[in-house]
Amino acid sequence: MPEYKAPLRDIKFVMTELLNSEQHYAGLEGAEDATPDMIDAIIGEGAKFCEQVLSPLNQVGDKEGCTWSEDGVKTPTGFKEAYQQYVEGGWPSMTADPNYGGQGLPHSLGLVMSEMVGTSNWSWGMYPGLSHGATNTIEAHGTEDQKQVYLTKLISGEWTGTMCLTEPHCGSDLGTLRTKAEPNADGSYAITGTKIFISAGEHDMAENIVHIVLARLPGAPEGTKGISLFIVPKQLPNEDGSAGERNAVSCGSLEHKMGIHGNATCVMNFDGAKGWLIGPENKGLNCMFTFMNTARIGTAIQGLGASELGFQGSLAYAKDRLAMRSLSGPKNPEGIADPIIVHPDVRRMLLTQKVVAEGARALIYLTAQQVDIVHGGKTEEERKAADEALSFLTPIAKAFLTEIGYEAANLGMQVFGGHGFISEWGMEQNVRDARIGMIYEGTTGIQALDLLGRKVLMTQGESLKGFTKQVHLFCKENADNEQLKEFIEPLAAINKEWGELTMKVGMNAMKNREEVGAASVDYLMYSGYAVFAYLWARMAKVALDTMADGTSEEMFYTAKVQTARFYFKRMLPRSKAHAEMMLAGADSVMDMPEEAFAF
Repeated sequence: MPEYKAPLRDIKFVMTELLNSEQHYAGLEGAEDATPDMIDAIIGEGAKFCEQVLSPLNQVGDKEGCTWSEDGVKTPTGFKEAYQQYVEGGWPSMTADPNYGGQGLPHSLGLVMSEMVGTSNWSWGMYPGLSHGATNTIEAHGTEDQKQVYLTKLISGEWTGTMCLTEPHCGSDLGTLRTKAEPNADGSYAITGTKIFISAGEHDMAENIVHIVLARLPGAPEGTKGISLFIVPKQLPNEDGSAGERNAVSCGSLEHKMGIHGNATCVMNFDGAKGWLIGPENKGLNCMFTFMNTARIGTAIQGLGASELGFQGSLAYAKDRLAMRSLSGPKNPEGIADPIIVHPDVRRMLLTQKVVAEGARALIYLTAQQVDIVHGGKTEEERKAADEALSFLTPIAKAFLTEIGYEAANLGMQVFGGHGFISEWGMEQNVRDARIGMIYEGTTGIQALDLLGRKVLMTQGESLKGFTKQVHLFCKENADNEQLKEFIEPLAAINKEWGELTMKVGMNAMKNREEVGAASVDYLMYSGYAVFAYLWARMAKVALDTMADGTSEEMFYTAKVQTARFYFKRMLPRSKAHAEMMLAGADSVMDMPEEAFAF
């Protein structure tokens, strides 16, 4: 199993050099404590915790998994103790509201910690990750009493949270959910129904679990317009705020899964469990999107983590493993063969992983800054613009990064050859763990429909224009920079084509609405490659400018430019295939009768 090392130098590059975090934090309300020294100290301590505590438990969690009994669910060896260290370190409260016990630091700083936690041990990281979503939902939509009872405990880490949406008969189509909420005389509700695939639904790491549950009130409208949102605790709170008697909610069983074995994925039974309404009646899905958007950005981190962990493991292996000779002559003449890192195809796989990990980090941190501005921007105009940018980037980050992150994890396994298929190296676990990323919190197809259908076409392309204008301005400002020409010209071309393709898909959809679904995934992947082109061009510019000014880290910055060059030469051309496929028409997908699939 690879020993995770937090990529602190690249984290600092993206935060401070690419995205100018110091200026960013200075422009936020209430971010005065986010000084460079404070940020370095927090990230440094977080890295130690992830490297020394969480990483050694990653393979333990995979091998042991979680165990179910009538008394509850037991997490793998060391998970509970690691969580107590996490709580004692104050990590759950880092970005939360100070009025309820939080530290009030920017959300983007919390996502850096989430990256390190997720890469070192994704299964463990899902427990506090779900709590962040519950915290954000109650913070945004809960009453003051609910905040005092639940939010304070979630922020302290004493209690954890879950998101209960999916039912046996419905996944993404939540309009068909059947869980019921019957009013009680005391103002609470009796929640009855079964939820499946509930991550962290039952465990022994905290004394109470706060379930955020979608259900229907009596007489509610059909479909998504009749869904309400409820807080349903595992243990009912006492008057003093402590966890009291057991509520009528239980884990019926654990799902048997391909990966993420260290996280308890539960079937949850609500048998008239007592719950409390969050937000307005029949507006539960609107409120739940607060949670879901948090979760989608969190899931995007899985794509980054899978590529980073795969890269770290396969890079170390490629330097040590001897096989064959370099085609241009021996590079290790004293040895029996050359290290496999000298071979072009191994370089291709390593560079693909490097491109994905570092590009994903840039995209997630850029998205995280928009979250900061939505919460702490000084003007309404700033907050509105950031919210629009976040809305546009979230489905791209979630779907594109989990798709190419899974590809990178597979390449990490491939570098090892046969050893990659053997569990002791950890590469096959990384592949298994990463595979869920393309499914939960909305599949790639669902994210693609959200991007193309709702975010782009329903806004007449305005959300896209908001981003492409930034890219156009960057290209215009650097049009005469000869060093950047190899990046600026293809970036300007794909930025222009992006708008043209959107127009063509939109025109086709006016004639046949199936065109949206037929084009959507290719449109999303194309969009992801276009966004990466912008970020890699910006990273190349930062690196070239720094070297021009003089630096003692010549190799680091040279590698940035070389990695950017690999992206533009070897990965951006994939966008051409996606462009052709998105315009291929719905007929090629929809013409075949259902009966003919059997032949």
